[in-house]
Amino acid sequence: MAQPTGQTISQTTDTSTADAETYADFNWDEVGFGMVPTDYMYVMKSSEGESFTQGNVTPFGNIEMSPYAGILNYGQGLIEGLKAYRKEDGRVLLFRPEQNAQRLKIGAERMCMPSPSVEQFVEAVKQTVRANKHWVPPQGKGSLYVRPLLIGSGPVLGLCPAPEYTFLMYVCPVGNYHKGPLNLVVEDKLHRATPGGTGDIKAITNYSPVCKALTEARAKGFSDVLFLDAVTKKYIEEVSTCNIFIVKDDVISTPAIVGTILPGITRKSIIEIALDFGYQVSLSETLVFVIRWKVCCRQFDKQELIKICQFDQVEERTIPVEDLLEADEVFCSGTVVVISPVGSITYQDKRVEYKTGAETVSQKLYVMLTGIQTGRVEDKRGWTVEVV
Repeated sequence: MAQPTGQTISQTTDTSTADAETYADFNWDEVGFGMVPTDYMYVMKSSEGESFTQGNVTPFGNIEMSPYAGILNYGQGLIEGLKAYRKEDGRVLLFRPEQNAQRLKIGAERMCMPSPSVEQFVEAVKQTVRANKHWVPPQGKGSLYVRPLLIGSGPVLGLCPAPEYTFLMYVCPVGNYHKGPLNLVVEDKLHRATPGGTGDIKAITNYSPVCKALTEARAKGFSDVLFLDAVTKKYIEEVSTCNIFIVKDDVISTPAIVGTILPGITRKSIIEIALDFGYQVSLSETLVFVIRWKVCCRQFDKQELIKICQFDQVEERTIPVEDLLEADEVFCSGTVVVISPVGSITYQDKRVEYKTGAETVSQKLYVMLTGIQTGRVEDKRGWTVEVV
């Protein structure tokens, strides 16, 4: 069992007495993106045929499981990722945690696993962050990354769903994942996802297959890898751990969610923020559903509805490599990378450079998104949740 680090608080599930204004003994000017053991984690279990019940905040440490565990033998597991942010007044905010909970439920159904309810998930996040509140960096120094795991921890030998599941959550203070604009390379031989697979959920098994392409790319000086569709090898899909957007003549485009692309929460938020900036969004099946639902609930007035229905300048579509190479601007989005500009992309030895800097679309979106996340900008959509 690893020993707790940093400032010590009461080792019980009641951590409400922790002082929100104090910080762990850590050099916040040097926070990067690496493993920093914090003090507490959250654990909740479910047996076969049963729902998840009460979980507990426990001291951070190693976990024990059978060598027969479903996660170890057959990779039956999901991950999520979200962040907690420090406001200027010291309070702590979460960003759209219910969206992560919903995505976990969808992934769990695909992987034949039970999952916590949305309420259980959000409460677990709150408890874990509250217990480690002194590890949330000061505003402007980073954020607290929250990693939920849902794994088949029960023993199996034959290929089948595990008889027991563990929902585990830990946290880690992080800074920027990338420093400066990204230099991507297009991978046209190896593929991240295939139709009918698990590319549209956060299955644990999605990630290690990209390591070969990523390792080779970094050895050549690239930041990351952009993958193409596995069927035609003509259309861009995702970077190894994030979504991608292109900008051409004031039109923002991003690959459509077609079963091989993860529906990123940052991606979704960017599209909604773009509406507020006057960029207009083309109708997709998902957006049509959202509009109809909100109209039924009378959440739009007439002018808002007119604005929403003028969709024509932020597109969810299949994007050929040729469109990527002719773009004015490219940027990536995700919980970890937030919004990261792309400086160049190399495809079959052809290198194309893109606009970056203060006047770009990505910078404008970044300022607004991070402003909402950290409380510097008024949250008019109810996206943030305070940890109290």
